[in-house]
Amino acid sequence: MTTESKVTRDIVERFHNAFEKHRPEDLDDLIGESCVLENTAPAPDGALYEGREACLAFWKKVASSANLAFTAEEISAMGDRGIIRWQLRWSEREADRIRGVNIMRVRDGKIVEGLGYVKGG
Repeated sequence: MTTESKVTRDIVERFHNAFEKHRPEDLDDLIGESCVLENTAPAPDGALYEGREACLAFWKKVASSANLAFTAEEISAMGDRGIIRWQLRWSEREADRIRGVNIMRVRDGKIVEGLGYVKGG
C-alpha cells in the first residue's frame, strides 16, 4: 500500500468511526475547505452540499443522531480514493436497515469529496 493510500485509509477510517461512535466533534479536523458532498437522498441524484461548513454541518447532524447505527462492512483506499461499504440501522427490526457505500476523495489530509449511494429496491 502506498503512503498516499495509507493516509487516505486513516482519514476515511477516522471519518467512519465518528458515525459509529456518535462523535461528531471528531469530524472537525477531517473536512477540507473545498469539500463537496452528494448525499444518498433524495433520489435520483441526492442533495448537494458545497464547502466545508455545509458538509460538516450535515455530517455532524447525522453522526450525532443516537437512533442511527452505522456499521462498516469494508473500508479500503487506493491513492486519494477511499471507499466505505456500510450498513445503517434505525431500529432493531430487520427491515429497518439499508446498505450503502461512500466514495471519498482525500487531498492534503482532508476529505474534499464524499459521494453517497444506497442499495435501492
